Amino acid sequence: MLIDEEFTLKKLEIFLAFMRTGNLARAAAELQTSNVSVHRAIHSLENALRCPLFKHEGRNLTPLESAYVLEERAQKLVQDVVDSVRLTREAAGFSAERFKLGALYSLTVKTVPQLIMGLKIRRSELNIDLILGSNVDLMYKLKNMEVDAILISLDDQAVEPDCAQIQLFSDDIYLATPADSPLDREQEIDLAQVRDATFITLTQGFATHQDGERVFKQAGFEPKVAMQVNDIFTLLSMVSSGVGYALLPGRIAAVYENRVKLIPLQARYRLQQHIGVVFLKAKERDPNLLALLAECRMYANRQG
Repeated sequence: MLIDEEFTLKKLEIFLAFMRTGNLARAAAELQTSNVSVHRAIHSLENALRCPLFKHEGRNLTPLESAYVLEERAQKLVQDVVDSVRLTREAAGFSAERFKLGALYSLTVKTVPQLIMGLKIRRSELNIDLILGSNVDLMYKLKNMEVDAILISLDDQAVEPDCAQIQLFSDDIYLATPADSPLDREQEIDLAQVRDATFITLTQGFATHQDGERVFKQAGFEPKVAMQVNDIFTLLSMVSSGVGYALLPGRIAAVYENRVKLIPLQARYRLQQHIGVVFLKAKERDPNLLALLAECRMYANRQG
Protein backbone atom coordinates (compact mmCIF):
# COMPACT_ATOMS: atom_id res chain seq x y z
CA MET A 1 0.00 0.00 0.00
CA LEU A 2 1.21 3.49 -0.83
CA ILE A 3 -0.35 4.95 2.34
CA ASP A 4 0.39 3.47 5.76
CA GLU A 5 -2.72 2.29 7.60
CA GLU A 6 -1.74 4.50 10.57
CA PHE A 7 -2.22 7.57 8.36
CA THR A 8 -5.85 8.61 8.96
CA LEU A 9 -7.99 11.69 8.41
CA LYS A 10 -8.74 11.84 12.13
CA LYS A 11 -5.03 12.16 12.93
CA LEU A 12 -4.71 14.85 10.26
CA GLU A 13 -7.52 16.81 11.91
CA ILE A 14 -5.75 16.53 15.28
CA PHE A 15 -2.46 17.60 13.69
CA LEU A 16 -4.14 20.63 12.08
CA ALA A 17 -5.73 21.60 15.40
CA PHE A 18 -2.29 21.52 17.05
CA MET A 19 -0.74 23.60 14.26
CA ARG A 20 -3.61 26.08 14.53
CA THR A 21 -3.54 26.46 18.34
CA GLY A 22 0.19 26.10 18.96
CA ASN A 23 0.19 23.74 21.95
CA LEU A 24 -1.20 20.44 23.20
CA ALA A 25 -3.54 21.87 25.85
CA ARG A 26 -5.36 24.28 23.50
CA ALA A 27 -5.63 21.63 20.77
CA ALA A 28 -7.02 19.12 23.28
CA ALA A 29 -9.58 21.67 24.53
CA GLU A 30 -10.71 22.48 20.97
CA LEU A 31 -11.10 18.78 20.14
CA GLN A 32 -12.59 17.94 23.54
CA THR A 33 -10.00 15.26 24.21
CA SER A 34 -6.88 14.87 26.36
CA ASN A 35 -3.33 16.19 25.90
CA VAL A 36 -2.12 12.59 25.79
CA SER A 37 -4.49 11.73 22.93
CA VAL A 38 -3.26 14.69 20.88
CA HIS A 39 0.39 13.81 21.51
CA ARG A 40 -0.23 10.14 20.68
CA ALA A 41 -1.98 11.03 17.38
CA ILE A 42 0.89 13.31 16.31
CA HIS A 43 3.50 10.68 17.18
CA SER A 44 1.51 8.03 15.25
CA LEU A 45 1.31 10.37 12.25
CA GLU A 46 5.10 10.74 12.26
CA ASN A 47 5.43 6.94 12.31
CA ALA A 48 3.05 6.62 9.38
CA LEU A 49 4.94 9.26 7.39
CA ARG A 50 8.32 7.78 8.42
CA CYS A 51 9.73 11.25 9.03
CA PRO A 52 9.69 13.75 11.91
CA LEU A 53 7.27 16.68 11.94
CA PHE A 54 8.42 18.37 15.16
CA LYS A 55 11.52 18.98 17.16
CA HIS A 56 11.03 17.90 20.78
CA GLU A 57 12.25 20.54 23.19
CA GLY A 58 11.30 19.33 26.61
CA ARG A 59 7.48 19.20 26.64
CA ASN A 60 7.25 21.56 23.69
CA LEU A 61 6.88 20.53 20.05
CA THR A 62 8.46 22.92 17.55
CA PRO A 63 7.24 22.43 13.96
CA LEU A 64 9.82 21.50 11.35
CA GLU A 65 9.61 22.47 7.67
CA SER A 66 7.94 19.10 7.04
CA ALA A 67 5.10 20.06 9.41
CA TYR A 68 4.38 23.27 7.49
CA VAL A 69 4.33 21.38 4.18
CA LEU A 70 1.91 18.80 5.61
CA GLU A 71 -0.27 21.52 7.15
CA GLU A 72 -0.73 23.28 3.81
CA ARG A 73 -1.58 20.07 1.97
CA ALA A 74 -3.69 18.58 4.77
CA GLN A 75 -5.97 21.62 4.98
CA LYS A 76 -6.93 21.18 1.34
CA LEU A 77 -7.18 17.39 1.70
CA VAL A 78 -9.55 17.53 4.68
CA GLN A 79 -11.70 20.18 2.98
CA ASP A 80 -11.85 18.05 -0.18
CA VAL A 81 -13.03 15.07 1.87
CA VAL A 82 -15.67 17.18 3.65
CA ASP A 83 -16.90 18.48 0.27
CA SER A 84 -16.91 14.95 -1.15
CA VAL A 85 -19.08 13.68 1.70
CA ARG A 86 -21.46 16.62 1.30
CA LEU A 87 -21.78 16.22 -2.46
CA THR A 88 -22.27 12.46 -2.15
CA ARG A 89 -25.08 12.94 0.38
CA GLU A 90 -26.66 15.64 -1.79
CA ALA A 91 -26.55 13.35 -4.83
CA ALA A 92 -28.46 10.80 -2.77
CA GLY A 93 -30.89 13.53 -1.66
CA PHE A 94 -29.74 13.59 1.98
CA SER A 95 -29.53 16.93 3.78
CA ALA A 96 -29.01 18.87 0.57
CA GLU A 97 -29.21 22.66 0.58
CA ARG A 98 -32.22 22.40 -1.76
CA PHE A 99 -35.43 20.54 -1.03
CA LYS A 100 -37.72 19.62 -3.92
CA LEU A 101 -41.36 19.43 -2.88
CA GLY A 102 -44.02 18.19 -5.29
CA ALA A 103 -47.67 19.12 -4.83
CA LEU A 104 -51.08 19.22 -6.46
CA TYR A 105 -52.08 22.65 -7.82
CA SER A 106 -55.09 22.78 -5.50
CA LEU A 107 -52.89 22.47 -2.40
CA THR A 108 -51.17 25.80 -3.15
CA VAL A 109 -54.27 27.65 -1.90
CA LYS A 110 -53.61 26.89 1.77
CA THR A 111 -51.70 23.72 2.63
CA VAL A 112 -48.43 24.24 0.73
CA PRO A 113 -47.80 27.82 1.96
CA GLN A 114 -48.31 26.77 5.59
CA LEU A 115 -46.01 23.77 5.31
CA ILE A 116 -43.28 25.75 3.54
CA MET A 117 -43.42 28.53 6.14
CA GLY A 118 -43.05 25.96 8.93
CA LEU A 119 -40.22 24.19 7.12
CA LYS A 120 -38.35 27.49 6.62
CA ILE A 121 -38.63 28.24 10.33
CA ARG A 122 -37.13 24.85 11.15
CA ARG A 123 -34.41 25.03 8.48
CA SER A 124 -33.94 28.67 7.49
CA GLU A 125 -30.92 27.90 5.28
CA LEU A 126 -32.93 25.52 3.09
CA ASN A 127 -33.89 26.51 -0.46
CA ILE A 128 -37.21 24.96 -1.47
CA ASP A 129 -38.23 24.18 -5.05
CA LEU A 130 -41.97 23.66 -5.58
CA ILE A 131 -42.95 21.33 -8.43
CA LEU A 132 -46.65 21.19 -9.33
CA GLY A 133 -48.37 18.38 -11.20
CA SER A 134 -50.88 15.56 -11.16
CA ASN A 135 -50.91 12.55 -8.85
CA VAL A 136 -49.46 10.33 -11.58
CA ASP A 137 -46.73 12.82 -12.60
CA LEU A 138 -45.65 13.45 -9.02
CA MET A 139 -45.50 9.76 -8.11
CA TYR A 140 -43.28 9.20 -11.17
CA LYS A 141 -40.96 12.03 -10.10
CA LEU A 142 -40.77 10.68 -6.55
CA LYS A 143 -39.92 7.15 -7.68
CA ASN A 144 -37.18 8.57 -9.92
CA MET A 145 -35.85 10.76 -7.09
CA GLU A 146 -36.61 13.98 -8.98
CA VAL A 147 -38.43 15.27 -5.88
CA ASP A 148 -37.86 14.63 -2.16
CA ALA A 149 -41.52 14.39 -1.09
CA ILE A 150 -44.95 14.92 -2.64
CA LEU A 151 -48.30 16.21 -1.40
CA ILE A 152 -51.01 14.28 -3.24
CA SER A 153 -54.31 12.45 -2.96
CA LEU A 154 -53.65 9.11 -1.25
CA ASP A 155 -55.33 6.89 -3.82
CA ASP A 156 -54.36 3.31 -4.71
CA GLN A 157 -51.44 4.47 -6.87
CA ALA A 158 -49.84 6.15 -3.84
CA VAL A 159 -49.51 2.79 -2.07
CA GLU A 160 -46.04 1.51 -2.99
CA PRO A 161 -43.87 -0.92 -0.99
CA ASP A 162 -40.88 1.44 -1.08
CA CYS A 163 -42.92 4.51 -0.05
CA ALA A 164 -44.43 5.73 3.22
CA GLN A 165 -47.16 8.30 3.77
CA ILE A 166 -48.77 10.54 6.37
CA GLN A 167 -52.37 11.70 5.94
CA LEU A 168 -52.98 15.43 6.43
CA PHE A 169 -56.74 15.84 5.97
CA SER A 170 -59.79 14.61 4.08
CA ASP A 171 -61.72 16.68 1.57
CA ASP A 172 -65.24 16.29 0.15
CA ILE A 173 -66.02 16.53 -3.56
CA TYR A 174 -68.58 19.20 -4.57
CA LEU A 175 -70.41 20.31 -7.68
CA ALA A 176 -68.87 23.62 -8.80
CA THR A 177 -71.22 26.01 -10.63
CA PRO A 178 -71.08 29.70 -11.60
CA ALA A 179 -72.31 31.94 -8.76
CA ASP A 180 -75.30 33.06 -10.86
CA SER A 181 -76.34 29.49 -11.74
CA PRO A 182 -79.97 28.52 -11.08
CA LEU A 183 -78.55 25.79 -8.84
CA ASP A 184 -76.72 28.16 -6.51
CA ARG A 185 -79.51 28.07 -3.90
CA GLU A 186 -79.50 24.27 -3.61
CA GLN A 187 -78.41 22.94 -0.21
CA GLU A 188 -77.29 19.70 -1.87
CA ILE A 189 -77.48 18.38 -5.37
CA ASP A 190 -78.79 15.22 -6.97
CA LEU A 191 -76.43 14.70 -9.92
CA ALA A 192 -79.34 13.32 -11.93
CA GLN A 193 -80.52 16.95 -12.17
CA VAL A 194 -77.46 17.91 -14.20
CA ARG A 195 -77.00 14.83 -16.38
CA ASP A 196 -77.66 16.97 -19.51
CA ALA A 197 -75.32 19.79 -18.41
CA THR A 198 -71.88 20.47 -19.87
CA PHE A 199 -68.87 19.64 -17.69
CA ILE A 200 -65.21 20.60 -17.55
CA THR A 201 -62.68 18.16 -16.12
CA LEU A 202 -59.00 17.88 -15.38
CA THR A 203 -56.95 15.62 -17.63
CA GLN A 204 -56.29 11.99 -16.76
CA GLY A 205 -53.67 11.47 -14.07
CA PHE A 206 -55.19 14.01 -11.70
CA ALA A 207 -56.86 12.50 -8.64
CA THR A 208 -59.89 14.80 -9.08
CA HIS A 209 -60.39 13.46 -12.62
CA GLN A 210 -60.46 9.87 -11.32
CA ASP A 211 -62.74 10.78 -8.41
CA GLY A 212 -65.11 12.54 -10.82
CA GLU A 213 -65.32 9.41 -12.96
CA ARG A 214 -66.28 7.39 -9.88
CA VAL A 215 -69.02 9.85 -8.92
CA PHE A 216 -70.46 9.99 -12.44
CA LYS A 217 -70.45 6.20 -12.63
CA GLN A 218 -72.33 6.05 -9.35
CA ALA A 219 -74.83 8.58 -10.73
CA GLY A 220 -75.34 6.35 -13.77
CA PHE A 221 -74.38 8.66 -16.63
CA GLU A 222 -71.47 9.79 -18.78
CA PRO A 223 -70.96 13.55 -18.53
CA LYS A 224 -70.88 15.80 -21.59
CA VAL A 225 -67.32 17.10 -21.35
CA ALA A 226 -66.72 20.41 -23.11
CA MET A 227 -62.98 20.45 -22.39
CA GLN A 228 -60.21 19.01 -20.25
CA VAL A 229 -57.59 21.28 -18.66
CA ASN A 230 -54.22 20.73 -16.98
CA ASP A 231 -54.67 22.70 -13.77
CA ILE A 232 -57.46 23.37 -11.34
CA PHE A 233 -57.21 27.18 -11.55
CA THR A 234 -57.91 27.18 -15.29
CA LEU A 235 -60.82 24.86 -14.60
CA LEU A 236 -62.23 27.25 -11.99
CA SER A 237 -61.91 30.15 -14.42
CA MET A 238 -63.90 28.19 -17.02
CA VAL A 239 -66.62 27.38 -14.46
CA SER A 240 -66.84 31.00 -13.29
CA SER A 241 -67.23 32.10 -16.92
CA GLY A 242 -70.20 29.77 -17.39
CA VAL A 243 -68.48 27.31 -19.76
CA GLY A 244 -69.67 24.35 -17.69
CA TYR A 245 -69.93 22.64 -14.31
CA ALA A 246 -67.21 20.62 -12.57
CA LEU A 247 -66.68 18.23 -9.67
CA LEU A 248 -64.04 19.76 -7.38
CA PRO A 249 -62.63 19.36 -3.85
CA GLY A 250 -63.71 21.77 -1.12
CA ARG A 251 -60.18 23.07 -0.47
CA ILE A 252 -60.42 25.41 -3.46
CA ALA A 253 -63.46 27.23 -2.01
CA ALA A 254 -61.44 30.38 -1.34
CA VAL A 255 -60.52 30.75 -5.03
CA TYR A 256 -63.15 32.67 -7.06
CA GLU A 257 -65.36 32.47 -3.94
CA ASN A 258 -67.63 35.25 -5.23
CA ARG A 259 -67.86 33.75 -8.71
CA VAL A 260 -68.00 29.99 -8.12
CA LYS A 261 -70.44 28.12 -5.88
CA LEU A 262 -69.60 24.72 -4.37
CA ILE A 263 -72.74 22.68 -3.78
CA PRO A 264 -72.58 19.52 -1.60
CA LEU A 265 -73.54 16.26 -3.30
CA GLN A 266 -76.35 14.12 -1.96
CA ALA A 267 -75.14 11.49 0.49
CA ARG A 268 -75.30 8.64 -2.05
CA TYR A 269 -72.78 10.44 -4.29
CA ARG A 270 -70.45 11.74 -1.60
CA LEU A 271 -66.78 10.96 -1.98
CA GLN A 272 -63.74 12.10 -0.05
CA GLN A 273 -60.15 12.68 -1.11
CA HIS A 274 -57.52 11.86 1.49
CA ILE A 275 -54.61 14.28 1.15
CA GLY A 276 -51.18 13.41 2.49
CA VAL A 277 -47.43 13.49 2.07
CA VAL A 278 -45.66 10.56 0.37
CA PHE A 279 -41.91 9.92 0.54
CA LEU A 280 -39.38 7.17 -0.10
CA LYS A 281 -38.63 4.96 2.90
CA ALA A 282 -34.95 4.99 1.89
CA LYS A 283 -34.79 8.72 2.68
CA GLU A 284 -36.83 8.78 5.89
CA ARG A 285 -33.78 9.74 8.01
CA ASP A 286 -32.83 12.74 5.87
CA PRO A 287 -32.89 15.83 8.15
CA ASN A 288 -34.73 17.97 5.58
CA LEU A 289 -37.43 15.35 5.11
CA LEU A 290 -37.74 14.83 8.88
CA ALA A 291 -38.37 18.57 9.27
CA LEU A 292 -41.12 18.47 6.63
CA LEU A 293 -42.73 15.40 8.22
CA ALA A 294 -42.77 17.14 11.60
CA GLU A 295 -44.62 20.08 10.00
CA CYS A 296 -47.03 17.68 8.29
CA ARG A 297 -47.88 16.00 11.60
CA MET A 298 -48.51 19.39 13.21
CA TYR A 299 -50.70 20.40 10.26
CA ALA A 300 -52.68 17.13 10.50
CA ASN A 301 -53.22 17.65 14.24
CA ARG A 302 -54.58 21.16 13.62
CA GLN A 303 -57.02 19.79 11.03
CA GLY A 304 -58.19 17.13 13.48
